[in-house]
Amino acid sequence: MPGVPGSFDNREQKMKRRDMLGMMAAGLTLGGTLPAFGAQKTVRIGAIYPLTGALASTGTGIQSAIELAVDIVNHPHPELKTLPLAAGSGLPALGGAKLEVVFADSQGSPATGLADAQRLIDEQGVVALTGAYQSNVTETCSRVAEQRGIPYLNGESSSPDLTERGYKWFFRTTPNDETFLHNMMQFLDTVHKVPTRRVAVVYENTDFGVNTYKAVAKFAPQFHREIVANIAYSAGSPSLSAEVAKLAAAKPEVAIFASYTSDALLFVRTMREMKYAPPLLLANDAGFIDPAFIQQAGPQAQGILTRDVWANDIARTNPMLSRINALFRARNGRDLDGNNARSMAGVLVLADAINRAGSTEPEAIRKALVATNLHADQVAMPWAGVKFDAHGQNLRGAGLILQLEGSGYQTVWPARYKQDAALPRLPFHWA
Repeated sequence: MPGVPGSFDNREQKMKRRDMLGMMAAGLTLGGTLPAFGAQKTVRIGAIYPLTGALASTGTGIQSAIELAVDIVNHPHPELKTLPLAAGSGLPALGGAKLEVVFADSQGSPATGLADAQRLIDEQGVVALTGAYQSNVTETCSRVAEQRGIPYLNGESSSPDLTERGYKWFFRTTPNDETFLHNMMQFLDTVHKVPTRRVAVVYENTDFGVNTYKAVAKFAPQFHREIVANIAYSAGSPSLSAEVAKLAAAKPEVAIFASYTSDALLFVRTMREMKYAPPLLLANDAGFIDPAFIQQAGPQAQGILTRDVWANDIARTNPMLSRINALFRARNGRDLDGNNARSMAGVLVLADAINRAGSTEPEAIRKALVATNLHADQVAMPWAGVKFDAHGQNLRGAGLILQLEGSGYQTVWPARYKQDAALPRLPFHWA
């Protein structure tokens, strides 16, 4: 029936309104050119993250970091003048329009994330999407964006499969797990205090964990390492005693973990109770860098290693990154971490593309993302910059290896970033 929400007529009306707004954004009129963006005052993007549930501490931290990105775009920050849009106010190519982020709570569920993506596009009128931290949630959300022809900028999901689907509208700024696991193998080659040939992989059985295992299986033989245990488990399991027993029986020299926060905490507690620790515990980021993990397990888990993309000891030596971290700390009472810093950086890259597009039309934004060519001093991460390949993967991102030392992580690889000559301190031990 005409006029019924969700009917064809109603969708057609929405599309017509969006087309009209797009023409206004491009400044196209019969009589000439109006100032870009006409009377529209804000540009909305949608952000999907786990704001409640087991991953709430990570999701709300990402939300806080993205809110800082919005502030950097919308208000003058001359101290960050090398970042696109930071020195001015709003999106100048769109008449100074302000950036607005509409958040949606995936609750850690792919199905909920899918519904969030549909709602943000259909009801909130967002011109692009970002999120959703967990690779399996990002997979469903970005499928909706691809079907609807809406740009999707992912800042933090690391499953290699996400950029291997032949999608036109999906872009990712973070390195993927193949890059990270290759980095891990390179790092292990620099460790001489203990052997690192026998490797166990412990991972949750979602896209994130499975692709971590696949990457280890790909690179371990190239670096003359043997996988002695392949231990998959169900995320959110009430007990992980059987998995720890399998790990102990395999006697690995290195245990590589892919776990989100609640599982990372439970693994550490279970290993302590069972009085077992692998000589090296090397995490694939995720739960092991969550502030909640560091606060609850950190004092007893000194020496854990993790890959990451952000490190506060590096940030302190980089004036721009130090200023960004100081802004975040002033707002939130804590430092940025690898989970939320790269989400913030992704939104800044997306905002720059929207501004360069000079339009809110999806195709114009997509083309601007394709043309992105940012260098080290133009991105809010310790990377060489952002430039996307034909699959939408950033070619200029890089990984780090950190070690938990005292109340936080310190960089141990690459060697050029290492601040403490004594790090890494091996083997891993329970304090």
